[in-house]
Amino acid sequence: MYSLIVPVYNRPDEVKELLESLTRQAFTDYEVIIVEDGSTVTCKDVCDAFADILPLSYLSKANSGPGQSRNYGAEHAKGEWLIILDSDIVLPDDYLKCVHEELQQQSAAGEIGAFGGPDAAHPSFTPVQKAISYSMTSFFTTGGIRGGKAGKGAAQKGNSGSAQKSNKGALDKFYPRSYNMGVRSDVYCKLGGFTKMRFGEDIDFSYRIVEAGYRTCLFPSAWVWHKRRTDLKKFFRQVYNSGIARINLEKRHPGTMKLVHMLPMVFTVGVIGLILISAVGRILMAYDDVEKWYWLCAAPWLPIILYALLILIDSSIRNRSVKIGFISIAAAFTQLMGYGFGFLEAWWKRCVKGQDEFQAFEKTFYK
Repeated sequence: MYSLIVPVYNRPDEVKELLESLTRQAFTDYEVIIVEDGSTVTCKDVCDAFADILPLSYLSKANSGPGQSRNYGAEHAKGEWLIILDSDIVLPDDYLKCVHEELQQQSAAGEIGAFGGPDAAHPSFTPVQKAISYSMTSFFTTGGIRGGKAGKGAAQKGNSGSAQKSNKGALDKFYPRSYNMGVRSDVYCKLGGFTKMRFGEDIDFSYRIVEAGYRTCLFPSAWVWHKRRTDLKKFFRQVYNSGIARINLEKRHPGTMKLVHMLPMVFTVGVIGLILISAVGRILMAYDDVEKWYWLCAAPWLPIILYALLILIDSSIRNRSVKIGFISIAAAFTQLMGYGFGFLEAWWKRCVKGQDEFQAFEKTFYK
């Protein structure tokens, strides 16, 4: 049996879509555990409507963040495998069937401790959601470097948030992420599940699984539709926190930071530097010869414009929409610079000022 654990915070509509997708699963040996994490707008009525259709348990608790909510759900789970999903996930009809088949195939190579699958943008998603999905999965925004390919039929391919996988062509081992993550129940219990980190807690858990000697696998066929954030403001907050989490993770697990994790910070510093150089050129144009300083003002914008054009062309082709291509420019800059600013803040507080994890981010990350 598989136990699907879904922490929820104020997202009843998304839970409804997820549960509807579960009613169409070809593989039926599973249970669903919804954990309401102190929501002010609960999904209890939604869950009650599916109570006679699905093997569903609805649990409610005080707010403590997604990691502790998953642990709470795991305490009530009966399955040999715990599958962790985000509430904004929609499952293809053969998702559990693919998971089951992948596990059977992998058993020939020895037991594994955890697995993860890719994500994709559904055709029904809004242009902004598709643009954000593109940004999180594109090679040109580091997503394609970090992740794996989605399954056949996915609207967009790529494992957006996953750290590196061990497959050929990747940079490092595969670390499952909590939007689509399976963990053997005995491994979950032995390692104590998720810590009290409120961001990056899933990567921390994956690191601990690997450090404990367990094998992790990417299941390319076990992909999901991932709705992600619905607007760029929320997306910025998400990636900003991810940038902060990266420094915290390096402090917890020294040596896990790779070059790819620093690229958004380099991009952010580079863009700011180019804009400042252009501003200096503009000032010199105002107080000196215009033609002499024109290129100092204009030239720094060329790399930025070329990068924007690259994103526009690539996204427009992949999504078959110029509109999504233009939105993808904003999404790409939001992702890279949001992550970069969070990374720089955490680096300053943790590495320069020497603050510990809780002291530096108590108001944002912990209660």
